[in-house]
Amino acid sequence: MLDVKQIQKLLPHRYPFLLVDRVLEVTADSITAIKNVTVNEEFFNGHFPNQPIMPGVLQIEALAQVAGIYALSQPAAPQDVTTLFAGVDGVKWKKPVLPGDQLKLTVKIVKMRNPLIICQGTASVNEETVCEVAEMKMMILKQP
Repeated sequence: MLDVKQIQKLLPHRYPFLLVDRVLEVTADSITAIKNVTVNEEFFNGHFPNQPIMPGVLQIEALAQVAGIYALSQPAAPQDVTTLFAGVDGVKWKKPVLPGDQLKLTVKIVKMRNPLIICQGTASVNEETVCEVAEMKMMILKQP
């Protein structure tokens, strides 16, 4: 398990764009983390004021951050690098994510060969899938 301080050592993201609160499990080919969705999130001010819903693109971003944590936490991970999105395909949203939800983020690594990571992601609330990503591509890049 990783807490938010350990996550911040791996990722450059900070409030309001750090979308991972805790890593629950890392296996040889997957990682599971959580994002606690609270009503005071910045994006709820405009999405939508009378019906707050977590934007789908931020659900994808949260999954991408989890993939980055996986890649950067590996024992053989290069130092002074970060991960950036390279592509996303086959996204499906099945249910809105609302304030008070705990988003469980699971990423399965399909292929990881520096500098490319190919993975799949699923976000769920109360064991019910809310977002599926068939393929995410990430690039490992040297930090400036």
